[in-house]
Amino acid sequence: MIETGDLRRGMTIEIDGELYQVLDVEHLKLGRGTAQVRMRLRNLRAGHIIDRTVQAGTRFVRAYLEARPAQFLYKEGDLYHFMDQETYEEYTVGADVLGDAVNYLKEGMQVELMFYRDQPVAVELPTAVDLKVVETPPAFRGDTAAGGTKPATLETGLVIQVPFFIDVGDVVRVDTRTGEYIERVTAEG
Repeated sequence: MIETGDLRRGMTIEIDGELYQVLDVEHLKLGRGTAQVRMRLRNLRAGHIIDRTVQAGTRFVRAYLEARPAQFLYKEGDLYHFMDQETYEEYTVGADVLGDAVNYLKEGMQVELMFYRDQPVAVELPTAVDLKVVETPPAFRGDTAAGGTKPATLETGLVIQVPFFIDVGDVVRVDTRTGEYIERVTAEG
């Protein structure tokens, strides 16, 4: 069991039989009465985010997740197939469980598959991934003076904002935590 005072970002707790990852914790001391704790939580199975306010001192069951190295094999409809790098066992995880992670998964990519009671419940991505630009409008002479950005569709279907000098075929590095462009890795030769 864990009390509200010990909650930290990234912890996983169980509420009403559901697994939640703590995204944010804020302690509120009101003028009268007891202190409250406002939490922002992400449901690991369904992927949605909820806000919950509880009394300070409320206790939760702490859920311990086991991280196993895995390789993303392929996508089949809304199902994503992974292979455990130690046991070579294959796991199938639904897009609803993976959430935004599906925007960064490439075949052959190494990830950490998170398990709760031998069931995959989430995937932990590297902090940055390299993805190829498959569609972006052309840059026009003079566009770079303002230092602006333009939309680019990446090989996974993710659309991000990139600088004007990025063209179709370029490989860009993307931050998986924020979904933002970091740098160009290689230009089309």
